[in-house]
Formats: sequence, structure tokens, C-alpha cells
Amino acid sequence: MTGPFTVRDGGADDAGTGVDGTPAPDSAPFDAVPDPPPAAPDDAPALLDLDTALAEPATRILVCCGSGGVGKTTTAAALALRAAEQGRRVVVLTIDPARRLAQSLGLRELDNTPRRVDGVRPAGGRDGGALDAMMLDMKRTFDEVVLAHASRERAEQIFANPFYQSLSSSFAGTQEYMAMEKLGQLVGTGRWDLVVVDTPPSRSALDFLDAPGRLGSFLDGRFLRVLTAPAKAGGKVYLKAFNAGLSMVTGAVTKVLGASLLRDVQGFVSAMDTMFGGFRERAEATYRLLAAPGTAFVVVAAPERDALREASYFVDRLERDRMPLAGLVLNRVHPDPAPELSAERSLAAAEVLQESGAHPVTAALLRLHADRVRLSERERRLAARFTAAHPDVPVARVPAQPVDVHDLDGLRTIGAALAAASGAAPG
Repeated sequence: MTGPFTVRDGGADDAGTGVDGTPAPDSAPFDAVPDPPPAAPDDAPALLDLDTALAEPATRILVCCGSGGVGKTTTAAALALRAAEQGRRVVVLTIDPARRLAQSLGLRELDNTPRRVDGVRPAGGRDGGALDAMMLDMKRTFDEVVLAHASRERAEQIFANPFYQSLSSSFAGTQEYMAMEKLGQLVGTGRWDLVVVDTPPSRSALDFLDAPGRLGSFLDGRFLRVLTAPAKAGGKVYLKAFNAGLSMVTGAVTKVLGASLLRDVQGFVSAMDTMFGGFRERAEATYRLLAAPGTAFVVVAAPERDALREASYFVDRLERDRMPLAGLVLNRVHPDPAPELSAERSLAAAEVLQESGAHPVTAALLRLHADRVRLSERERRLAARFTAAHPDVPVARVPAQPVDVHDLDGLRTIGAALAAASGAAPG
């Protein structure tokens, strides 16, 4: 991808297998990389310039992913707000059911309808900037798709089907597919020129990338054909038209699922039959959109072993699927407050003061400083291990904040820190 920043994807020369059967990368796992020696300035990772990307009209979709507790939702909200205050029309979509996004944006609640965020202040006299926020409701999204692509009578038939009621609210994989549907809807309206996606805080955050393939496997699978056969052929005609072998198969399915559930599934498939092709086409179109120029994935982590291990997994997965990776946001970094005073010297001075009985507060501060230095050193080693495993991934380091982020001013502080991490002006 060309544009305001460089993104990575798995090129044709990489090893392994990608989603389309072509080669994909085989990066070194995070835990398999030994602690590298201290890096020289020239060996440091490239800086992730998100500020330029946010201001670039070509950037249409920004996806934030990462494990839980690393500030991913805060990062997504801060980037969305910063883009809006740079004059862009932004909507931030969270797939995470937690309330953190609503709280930080000053909203009482979020639902499947975009809600305007008040208090956005476009910088430098820019016009047109606005921010909306919403939370994915997979059942409502599924209902909206049915209403948009089926007659009212057919839609009511589908809504009344018990299998649909379960599928649309609780079945595994439905959320991921509906996330693709909602993202496609938001982009397709043309109402916003940037969509920021806050994914769930787990490895399943990228499962929506599998939605087109899983849907295709489902629609083309033998099991679905077995279920649709009775509904399409109907009662006695079915018994006459299909051979005894197929009857035995559906009989076995009935024993496993139960006659009532099988009828519900058959009724659902029959009612949805004309819509299945559209589901597949839209999922595939959104997948192509995610892989195209104008989209960027941002992996968010904290300088902790588990979080960086998950970040390494996300990077590998994005490269394997040839998704445009912008880089890593390393949150809650603790810089060394006084590099000239090592932990060892600080502890030695504290011990001298303790033995003399003088300046107990100073001795305590020296020990606190030593702890901070060791924390900073440990974070640098872990970050260096990630960079050794993924040397081409740009990184933006955001310092730990003294208080939790719970309002727009706090988000502006994070946005300024992200800009400063790339060397851009923080304003």
C-alpha cells in the first residue's frame, strides 16, 4: 500500500500458506526469540506515523486489535477523536461489549445506531469534523439484513423461526459475520470518510476475517444440502424423489438434532435460500475492502510478556492473510526518569543513607527510583524481543498516564502522545 505510511503484508515470496493457498509468512514466535543485546539507535524500529494516516483522505478504515487490558479501546477512541478534530467525518464501531468506549466518549450508552459525540473541537479552524460512535448488536444487524433483502412476509417468517432466533443472538461465528456486514454498511453509506473498528479483546478479534470462507464452506457443504433437500422437495414428494440412502442420512440427522430442531433448520434454510448468495457476496466484498489500500490494522499492546506474545500472534495472522498492517502501538510505557542514575547506584546510595539513619525519605525515593529503572529495563527488553521477531513493524510508544482516561480531554492527551511518538507535533 502506498500512502501516508508503509504497511506490511505477506508477499508472494513468503513461506507458508495464506487464505488463498498462496505463500504466507512464517515469522519467528515471540517466545522463541532470545533477549537481543541493547539496540543501537540505528537498530530501533521505525516510528509508526498514525497522525499523518488519520489526516490522509485515502485512509478509510482503521482496525485496532489486541489482547484485553492493554488500552485498545482507549487507543481506538483517541484515534477516532483526533481524526475528527483534524476535520474528518468519523464513526468508531466497537465489537467489544464492555462500556469503556461509551464512558470515555461521554455517552450514556451505545447501541447499533451511530450516536453523535458532543464536544469535538476541530483544530486550526478546520470545518466538517464530526464523530459518531456505536456498538455492534449482532441480532439487530442480522434483522436489518433480513429486512433489507427479503419481502416483509418472508422477513416475518424468518423472524418467527426458532432456529433463526438462536442463530442471530447466540451462535458461534454470527458476531464475526455481522461485524463484516456492519462494517460494509458503514462504508457503503458514504456518510463517514473514516471508520475506526475496536475489536474484541481476544485472539478471536480477527475471526471476522474468516467469515467469508466459513460462510462459503457452510453454503457449499453437504450438510446444508441434506437439510435443504426435504424443505425444497416437500413431504411425500421428497420421499419419492430421493433415494433411500438420503432418507437414511436425514433420518440420522433427525435422531441427532431432534425432529423439531430439524424442521426449524429446514424452515430457516428454505426461507433464507434466496438470500444466501447475497450474504456471501457482501462478506467477500468487505474482506476485499479490508485487504485493499485505504485500510490499516493497528495492533495494540502493553510492554508485558503476555500482551506482546498476543501482539506477535496478531502480526503473524495479519501477514498470513495479507492484511495491511500499519504497526504496533505500545501503550503504558514507563520511560527511565533519570538514565544517568542506574538502579545499582540508586540502591547503593539508599543503603548508605539507611545505615547512617539520615534522610529516610531520600532513601525511600532512591529505592523507588531503582524499581522504576528495573521496570523500564524489563519493558525495553520485551519490546526489543518483539522487534527482533518482527523487525519491519513500525512502533509508536505511548507513555503510561498518571490517571485513567475517562473523558474527551483524556483521549486528546492520548492522541497527542501518539502523535509525539511518531515525531509529529502533538497539538
